[in-house]
Amino acid sequence: MGVGRRMKKQGPPEPLSEEHFSNLKRKKGLPVDDTTTEVRSSKKRRTSAKPEKPAEKAREELGKAAVTSKPSTKQANGTKKAPGSSENGLKAAKTKPKKAAVPEPVSDEEMDDEFGASDLDGASGSDLDEAKLGDDFLGSDDDSVYDSDQENAENAKKEKFVFSDDEEEDDEDREEKLTAANIEGLSRRLDQQRAREAEENEAELREEALQTNIDGDKPHILGDEEEEDELSSKTKGLLAPDLQMLRTRITETIRVLEDFTNLAEEGRSRAEYTSQLLKDICAYYGYNEFLAEKLFNLFPPREAFAFFEANETARPVVIRTNTLRTHRRDLAQALINRGVTLEPVGKWSKVGLQVFESSVPLGATPEYLAGHYILQAASSFLPVMALCPQENERVLDMAAAPGGKTTHMAALMKNTGVVFANDPSKTRAKGLIGNIHRLGARNVIVCNYDAREFPRVIGGFDRVLLDAPCTGTGVIAKDPAVKTNRDEKDFQQLPHTQKQLLLAAIDSVNHASKTGGYVVYSTCSVAVEENEQVVAYALSRRPNVKLVETGLPFGKEGFTSYMGKSFHLSLKLTRRYYPHLYNVDGFFVAKFKKIGPTPGNAVLANGKKDKDAVSAKVAGDGNRDEVIDKTPIGVEGNNKEEGDEFGGFDDNEDEDYIERAKRNAMRRRGLDPRALKKGQGKKAANEEAEPRETVKEQSSEKPKEKSTDEAKGKFTEKTKDRPKEKTKAKSKSKEKK
Repeated sequence: MGVGRRMKKQGPPEPLSEEHFSNLKRKKGLPVDDTTTEVRSSKKRRTSAKPEKPAEKAREELGKAAVTSKPSTKQANGTKKAPGSSENGLKAAKTKPKKAAVPEPVSDEEMDDEFGASDLDGASGSDLDEAKLGDDFLGSDDDSVYDSDQENAENAKKEKFVFSDDEEEDDEDREEKLTAANIEGLSRRLDQQRAREAEENEAELREEALQTNIDGDKPHILGDEEEEDELSSKTKGLLAPDLQMLRTRITETIRVLEDFTNLAEEGRSRAEYTSQLLKDICAYYGYNEFLAEKLFNLFPPREAFAFFEANETARPVVIRTNTLRTHRRDLAQALINRGVTLEPVGKWSKVGLQVFESSVPLGATPEYLAGHYILQAASSFLPVMALCPQENERVLDMAAAPGGKTTHMAALMKNTGVVFANDPSKTRAKGLIGNIHRLGARNVIVCNYDAREFPRVIGGFDRVLLDAPCTGTGVIAKDPAVKTNRDEKDFQQLPHTQKQLLLAAIDSVNHASKTGGYVVYSTCSVAVEENEQVVAYALSRRPNVKLVETGLPFGKEGFTSYMGKSFHLSLKLTRRYYPHLYNVDGFFVAKFKKIGPTPGNAVLANGKKDKDAVSAKVAGDGNRDEVIDKTPIGVEGNNKEEGDEFGGFDDNEDEDYIERAKRNAMRRRGLDPRALKKGQGKKAANEEAEPRETVKEQSSEKPKEKSTDEAKGKFTEKTKDRPKEKTKAKSKSKEKK
C-alpha cells in the first residue's frame, strides 16, 4: 500500500481471513478446501475484473504508454500494481526477456490476497472511481487526467512494495540517479549560500569602512560620564563585555591616535584616548592595568595592538637537533617517516626544526628517547649563539635548568673542555641531570649554588652565560597567568636580583683568557627595567667591561632612551626580539667583553660580603680592604710590584702575604677562606685555655725527669770513673815493681 493522502482516511486493518491461509497452503502444495474459492472471488481486486489481454496486445499498449506517459509503478489510488496485470506491463517491459511474459491471473489473486487486497476495498467511493481509470489512464493521451501521487513522489520519499528482483534492481538504479542528482543540487545550493554570505559580509565591511574612513569623519569614541559609569557598573557586576564592540573601539582609538590632529574630537586630549584604549585592552585581553600600560609604552599604538594580538596565539613548536648524536637531515627524514610535518626554523639556525603537525607525541618518539633532539623554543637558541663557546674552554651556565642551553653549549664544544651547569633549585637540577644524560653531554658538571656566590666558589671562566630569572612578559603565550600575576613589586625585586647576578657573572670571568672573556646576559622579558636598566647598571659599576656585537643575524636594537631616561649609546648593540615581528618568544640578549681585572673599590655583588666587611671593621682586621683576585694561578707570577729593592726580611709582612695566598688558593679549590680564620681563632682559644694544664703536666713531670737525669748522671760518672781507677791501679803496680 502506497503512502499518500489516503493514508489519513484508512482505519485499522481487518483480521486475516481463511482465504489467506488457503493461499499460503496452495503455494506450499498442501490440499485446500473448495469452499473457500467462492469467497475468494468476491475479494478480487476490481481492477482485475476486466478480461485480461494477451501478452502481445499488452506489449503493444505498453509501447504506446511508454511514449505518452512517464513510467510509474503506482496506480492513481496510490497502491502498488501487480506484476501480472495488464496495467503493470510497463514494469515488465523494462525487465529481462525471460520474465517479460504475463503471469497467470491466479498468481495475481494470490499476490493481492497475500498483501491484503481486502484492505483496499475499505476505501471511500472516490478512491474506487480513481481505481477505475485502469488502462485508460496509462494509455490515454488526455492531459486532463492529473495524478497527485506522481507529484508527491517527486517531492518526498515513499515506501514501495517490491514484487520481484528486477523491480529491486530498477528501483536501486533509480535511487542512485536520484541520489546523485540530489547531491549535485545540494552542493549547488551550498555554494550559492556561501556566495551569498560572502557578499553580505563584504557589503557589511564596505559599510563599516564607509562609516569609519570618511575623510573628515571624527569617530565618537569617548562617551559621557554617565555612559562610563554604566560601563564600570557592568564590569563590576561581572557581566561579559561585548567583544566585538571593544575590538571596534580599539581599532578606532588607534586610528585616532595615529592621526590625532585630524580625527580627534574637540576638547579631548591624547591622554584621554590613551586611557580609554588601555581600559579596552584590559577588558578585551585580560591584562591588569599596570602591566597593560607598561607593555603599551614600549611600542607605538598600532604595534602595541599587534603585540597584544601575538600574545594570544601560541608560538610554533621547535626542536633542536643534538649534533652529538645525529645530523639535522637524518633527524628530519626519520621524523617525516613517522608522520611529522616539519621544516627548518630559518637560515639563522643550523640545528632547529619547526614542527607544524605530528601524528605522534614528540616527547615519546624513539629519536627523542635516544637523545637525538630536545624540545626547545627558538628564542633559547639565541643566547648560546651569542656566547659562541669554543672547544677546550671553561664555561659557566649560572641558571642552567632544564638544560637546553647547557647541552647546546656542550654540543658546540663537541664534548671538550668543561661546562659548569649551576642551578639554585634542587628539584629543577634533577631534570637538568636527566637531559644531560639523555643527550650524551659528557663534559658537564652540575652544581647547586646560589649564583651570586660563584665568584667565591670558583672563578677564572673563559665564558659565562646568565639567563636570568625574569617576569616572563615575553612568554605570555605560554603562561597567560602573567597577565594578572605581575605587579609593581615584581618589577622592583627581580631587577635587583638580576643586577647582583650580572655583577657576579662579570667577576667570574677571566679577563686574561686568550679565547674568551665574554659574558652573555639574557632574559625572556621585554620590560626595560629588566633589560636595558640592568645592563646600564653593570656598565656603571664595572668599568672593566664593555658591550660588543652579539653576532646574531636579526633582532631589533635595544633602547637608548625610554620614558625620559637615556642610556649609553653602546646599548644599541643589544638585541630585542618580539613575537609579532619574528614569531618567537619575547627575548633580550646583551654581550659583554671583560677588558681588565675587577677594581678594588668595586661594588660587591653579594650582600653577604658587605656583612663580612662590617665584621672585619669591628674586629679591626687590617685586611678589610682586600681585593679578591679572580685570575688563574698561572697569571699570578706576572703581578710583581715594581721598584721593590732587595733588603731585610720582615716576618709580619711575610705572614700577611702567606695568609692571602692561602685564602686565594682555597677559593680556587671551591673552599670558604673564612674557615681558615675560624680555625685559627679556635686554635688561639685552645692555646689560651690549655696553658694551665700544660704547666701542671710539666710540674708533675719535672721530678721524674730529675730522678731519671740523676740516675743517668750517676751511671755515666761510674762508667767514666772505672777506667780512671784501672789506670791508677796499673800505675801503682808499676811503681811497686
